[in-house]
Amino acid sequence: MAGPAGRLDAVLVCGGKWHDFDYARLRLLELLGDHPRVRTTVHQDYDCVDALKKADLLVTYTCDVRPRPAQRAALARFVERGGRWLALHGTNAVIEAPALGGPRVFTTPRLLGELAEVLGSQFVAHPPIEPYEVQVTRPGHPLVAGIEPFTVTDELYVCELHGELEVLLHAEYTGPCRGFAEGDTAALDDAPRPVLYLKRHGYGEVCCFTLGHCRGRYDVQDLGVDDTGRVDRGPWETPEFVTVLRRCVERVVSPPPPLPVPSLGAAAPRPPLSA
Repeated sequence: MAGPAGRLDAVLVCGGKWHDFDYARLRLLELLGDHPRVRTTVHQDYDCVDALKKADLLVTYTCDVRPRPAQRAALARFVERGGRWLALHGTNAVIEAPALGGPRVFTTPRLLGELAEVLGSQFVAHPPIEPYEVQVTRPGHPLVAGIEPFTVTDELYVCELHGELEVLLHAEYTGPCRGFAEGDTAALDDAPRPVLYLKRHGYGEVCCFTLGHCRGRYDVQDLGVDDTGRVDRGPWETPEFVTVLRRCVERVVSPPPPLPVPSLGAAAPRPPLSA
């Protein structure tokens, strides 16, 4: 669907709660800017249906941004027709914050509808932010080739999984996720926890990378903390994360050849391993 002279239209959705979206937006635009063919429109939420209709690729970095039914349908159609979606960090998260003064327990209602199947997962909980090891599931895949297991300080996502995923990075975790209503990970069957995976839908592909947490001093004021007193850059200061993220951006800009048979929920052949 590239335009004249090979121009590619990208949509970047970056916004939501409890993160430093200014920082993430800047870094993602820098990565997209490394590709001269790409022209990007920037949005804070999914009120970008018209832009999606002509887009070649979509990059999202959100937290608790809830697409309306018509927007969910537009996102699904975008991937189904062959669009490439790089879904980062909290894209798959819908989170209800606790009432001020009440028990500090977050809930994660299932409000993504059909989009959870397109994305391949929905966030349920995470343990406290601390260093953990990321394992390489498929060392031969171009997105992670040459990457050794690495330690990152981030939110380790525990997710409800949907459909057939091609997992490339994962983490091991079966402990509690304090502060979340569904924080008992023993109730979920999906350990190890996917960190990076590919998910086909129709003629397109979702590349989901759950790393990417960042937070500034003033980003949780709605939770009653006016100033956290620190700036968290987490994985953005981890070389392995930056390398893999750059490769993910390259994949959605220059994807492998599409497979001829679309997958709309049923199992389908995996994408070719060459980028």
